[in-house]
Amino acid sequence: MAMRILGIDPGTGILGFGVIEAGKSAGPTGQPKLVDAGVIRTPVHEDDAIRLATIYEELTAIISDTKPTIMSVEKLFFARNVTTAMTVSQARGVVLLCGQQAGLQLFEYTPMQIKQAITGYGKAEKKQMQEMVRVILQLRDIPKPDDAADALAAAITHSMTMRFA
Repeated sequence: MAMRILGIDPGTGILGFGVIEAGKSAGPTGQPKLVDAGVIRTPVHEDDAIRLATIYEELTAIISDTKPTIMSVEKLFFARNVTTAMTVSQARGVVLLCGQQAGLQLFEYTPMQIKQAITGYGKAEKKQMQEMVRVILQLRDIPKPDDAADALAAAITHSMTMRFA
């Protein structure tokens, strides 16, 4: 049975999303298949409450349009800048709320877990990650922008984790 997985790379200014179809009926080889990917952008100088509302509204629309049953979110693992960590945490909260309200199964993975699942190496470089996302999804080009590729990596990670569970 195929799973539709929404991957999220959280951020306040740019939030990446990627939707894949995975499982036995996803494609001829059982490989995950791209459904949709992109970013939600919010203006830097806008009030935080307005930015979070934009993320909520746009993500709710993406969930409604693509109909995933699972949400895979990258965990905030480490932040040198406390202000950035706080705003990303707020965006993650909105993401988790959207997923919960939509009745999605929610899963979270650290950046190291995602790198390990995608490349086999927990400290892989960003370019390696992006190339593996392209290969796994059998795409001609690396998904752009980087945030969309990162979100697809989160979705692929869940599909691979479930395959071995």
